[in-house]
Formats: sequence, structure tokens, C-alpha cells
Amino acid sequence: MITPEQRAEIRRLFFAEHFKVGTIAAVLGVHPDTVRSAVGTEGFNRAQIVRASALTDPYLDLIRETLERYPRLRATRIFAMLRPRGYTGSVVQLRRVIARLRPPQREAFLSLRVFPGEQAQVDWAHFGAVPVGRARRRLSCFVLVLSYSRALALEFFFDQTLENFLRGHVRAFDVIGGVPRTILYDNLKSAVLERRGDAIHFHPRLLELCAHYHFAARPCRPARGNEKGRVERAIRYVRESFFAGRSFTTLDDLNRQACVWRDEVARARRWVDDDARTVGEMLAEERERLLPLPAHPFETDLVRAITTGKTIHVRFDLNDYSIPPDAVGHTLTLVASDTLVRILDGTVEIARHRRSYGRHEAIVDPRHEQALLEEKRKALGATRGGRLFAAAPEAEALLEAAVRRGELTGPQTAQLLRLLDDYGADELRAAVHEALERDTPRATSVAYLLGQRHRARNRRMLPSVHLTHRPDLEHLHVQPHDPETYDALARRPPEE
Repeated sequence: MITPEQRAEIRRLFFAEHFKVGTIAAVLGVHPDTVRSAVGTEGFNRAQIVRASALTDPYLDLIRETLERYPRLRATRIFAMLRPRGYTGSVVQLRRVIARLRPPQREAFLSLRVFPGEQAQVDWAHFGAVPVGRARRRLSCFVLVLSYSRALALEFFFDQTLENFLRGHVRAFDVIGGVPRTILYDNLKSAVLERRGDAIHFHPRLLELCAHYHFAARPCRPARGNEKGRVERAIRYVRESFFAGRSFTTLDDLNRQACVWRDEVARARRWVDDDARTVGEMLAEERERLLPLPAHPFETDLVRAITTGKTIHVRFDLNDYSIPPDAVGHTLTLVASDTLVRILDGTVEIARHRRSYGRHEAIVDPRHEQALLEEKRKALGATRGGRLFAAAPEAEALLEAAVRRGELTGPQTAQLLRLLDDYGADELRAAVHEALERDTPRATSVAYLLGQRHRARNRRMLPSVHLTHRPDLEHLHVQPHDPETYDALARRPPEE
């Protein structure tokens, strides 16, 4: 039923603004039949007068008779029948005549009645797009309606992937407290891979879900929207009663509000077959007829093999997730739920991240970056130049200046490493800095400055002994002597 204000607005748009019936229905959010009733379509469905035409007049009786026997016969087929009989007009002219002569038909439908726990209907609904970070995601709602009690379960997702389709089933079964024996689907790509007549090829993952929860999947017949009218009306109810004019911050916030609305509003509405009872009361009765839930829920995570590149990141859904450095170059397994992204090396979990629905974001575990930096530091100290630059970063500028003046890098580096071993990193850095200030970028200048500093401090520097160049002396044993022996030798007379 519509209000008098709505009826007046429909008639104004139709008669004054010349809106079409479908346009008015879309603008005002009502059914096209409601619009036709408001504007009085009986005044527009009178038998139309066929204008006289020299080309078609001789064939009008034949056309009427044919359409009475075959109301849905196409104009091209009638055109093929008239051509041998002498018709010389075009098929376009014939279509205009047939459109006026074809008898209107409206199909009558029976009211479908089901037993408690027998059937549910499932469908996706689009709710526009919402911004998520630097991306825009299409907001979709998974809706399941029990055909008997009209109790519904709903959940919003950012896409209509197969994993979310299965996830919606699993969570809806938990909400209604059981499983219906049959679920009716539209010809969704998530449910039906291929259809040829009555031959249906269901998606293998949907069949696994059916086997796990012991229900049967049934598709609607093509162009038979009346077969899933309950879920269509439920989606319209969600749009008008819940989503219209509602604000939310995140997807989790929207789903929390949907749960509150489902329990407090949708289940409190009157049952369609007996307005003395509510949908929530009928759901409580229907639960006793539903199939019981299995001991473990169906696994709905996305599992995918991934090949790593040269960095510590793997790409998934246009975002980068970090992995440990030692996993680079391996073939790993990515397991994604709607909230988490886990990365496995074989059966071992090596990384766990929150799932991002933005675009071109880097989700990094600080431990992975720290491990990479540690490896780089070890690699830096594994070479002669790396050890020198790690101890005295100023040495890199000194070597570059020395090369510009014609010095060889190898001898300069070797001498600086010897000075590093003899004097230590702190004094070497100070001497290199002073050599650069004096514009004498040579290792010999650094050695001179180091020696000068130690002489000024009255400190004699003993060179360190590296036995790595004499492996034969590494295990040499020196017998210690009593120092008094040397004192006694010093007290002997010179002639002795």
C-alpha cells in the first residue's frame, strides 16, 4: 500500500513530467505494478487501433489468427510466413502491426508454501562503493532467508568472491542455529559454473560446503525471479529499513550495527502468515526442524601458492606483506581470511599480518626488517672494504679523494686496515677526519697523524702480531723464566 502523498507524486510524475513507469518505480523505490495501479493503467491497455495500410491490411486476419494460436511467436517468423504469400513490406513495418495485435499476457503464480526447516534462499545485494584508504571497494551484502519463518542473516563484505560466499553461509548457519535441508540460489557465478538446460554444473567448493553441512543446493530456473521472491523482498527490506540513511566508519562497525538491527528490528516484525506472532518466535520453532551444525565449521580461507621475488615482500590483493629474509626465493603458501593474512613455509607459519583492503599499501612486521638489517651488517663486515667502512665511515670519502689523485685503492685500503688493527676505530676515524681537513687524503698521511698523536702523548705503540700469516707459530710454546735470572746477569762484572 502507498500513501495518498505517494499516489499524488506518482500521478504528477507520470502525467505532468512524462516519466516512464520504470523510471518512477526506480526514483520512488516502489514496484512498477504499484505505479501502474496509481496511474490507472486500465485506461492505457485498451485494444489499440491498427491504422490502415495497403501492405499489411490483406494479412491482418492471418496475423491475428496466428497470434491467437502462438501468442509469443516472433515477428521475424511471421515475416517469413507472409513473404511466400506476397507480402512486400519490411519487417519493421510488420513489427509495428504485430505489437498492436499481440494479445497481452500476464502469468499467474501460485503461492509457494514450505515446511519448517525445509528451504532457505540466498543472494548477493550491491550497496554501492565506499572509500578504503586509497581505494574504493564495492560494498556487497550476503543475505540468507529461511523460507518458512522469514528469519534472515546478513553480512557485508568488500567483494563477492567465492571465499566470502562460503564464509557468509558458515556464519549464517551459526546465526540461525542450524542448516536448512535445501538452499535455493539464483544463477550466481559463485554457485553455478555452467548451465545447459536442466544440466547444472555447481562449483566444486559449493559442493564441498553441501557435503560438510548436509544440505542440497538448488538453482532457480532462468527468468524465474518469483522462485526466490523471499530473498528479493528481504534485500529490499534491508535497503529500506537498515541501510538507508545509515552512517558507519568501518566494515566491522557496519556489521555490528547490522547484527543489532537483525535481532532487535527484523526479528521483531510480524510473521507474514499470522500477524499475532513475530519472526523471532517462528525462528525459535523452526530451529527444532533444522539440521544440526557439525562439530567443526567449514574452512573458508583462501589458500594460494606464491613465489617470492628479491625483496622481503609478497603481493596479495594489490598490497605487499613482509616475510622473513631467509624465506626470500622460496615457494610459500598464502592463507587469507577476511581479517588475517598468514604465510606458511611448508606447514610452518613464518608471517602473520592483518588484512588490508586498501591499495598499494605495505604491511610490514618490524622483526622482518630488523632481521634484514642484521644480515646486511654481517655482509658488510665480510669484505675488507666493508669492515673498514663499518668501523670508519669517513674512510670511504678519503679513498675516493685518494683515487682522484692517482692512488690505488687496494694498497690504501690495506694500510688503513692495518692502522685500524693497531690503533682502533675511534683514533682511526679522528685521524681520517683530520687528513681530509688538511686535504691530504692518503693512508700515509693518516699513519703520520696517528704516530704524531701517540708521540705527543709519550705512548709507544707496539704493533700487534698476527699469527694468521704464520700458522706454524700458532701453537708455539715459550718457556717463561724467573726475572731474577736476568737481574743476576746484569750484576756480573764486565769481564765475566
